[in-house]
Amino acid sequence: LHLCDYNLENINDVKKIDTKDNLLLEVSLAAKYEGTSLKGYHDQHQLTYPGYHSQLCTELARSFADIGDIVRGRDLYGGSKKEKEKREQLEKNLKTIFEKIRGNNNSTLKDLPLDELREYWWEENREKIWKAITCEAPKDSKYFRATCGSSAKTAYVTPNRCQCISGDPPTYFDYVPQYLR
Repeated sequence: LHLCDYNLENINDVKKIDTKDNLLLEVSLAAKYEGTSLKGYHDQHQLTYPGYHSQLCTELARSFADIGDIVRGRDLYGGSKKEKEKREQLEKNLKTIFEKIRGNNNSTLKDLPLDELREYWWEENREKIWKAITCEAPKDSKYFRATCGSSAKTAYVTPNRCQCISGDPPTYFDYVPQYLR
């Protein structure tokens, strides 16, 4: 399966996305669409291959990391010529959007290089994006290991919908280089 970043690919009207909040809305919609899509594929896969049990939360975590790579300008996926052209256009649009966000910001963000601004935006919004991608996950969905909590001693498994009680994403796949995932 490839990332179904439908909403991200359709960020064409860069004129309407000039704030951090507008971008958050677009990326959240893309994440929600991706999560819903993956849940459907996951359910279908489980019926087709009843002995193979992949975990939906892990699949969502990998796509979450891919969305993070796209937002931060680190996406390495090549794909077909058509896919590559779409990704290049998306990257161009995201650069324009982040330049507008930087220009419209009166805080210290206006002085950040574009790559640092993109990293900052992702870090500031990753919890919200995780909630969006997991909102359609079944209530009993759990991440594959205990990663919630402030330390290894207090770590616990996500209680439901692949989400930690604190709201923090249970995954750090978005910090793992794409070629290692």
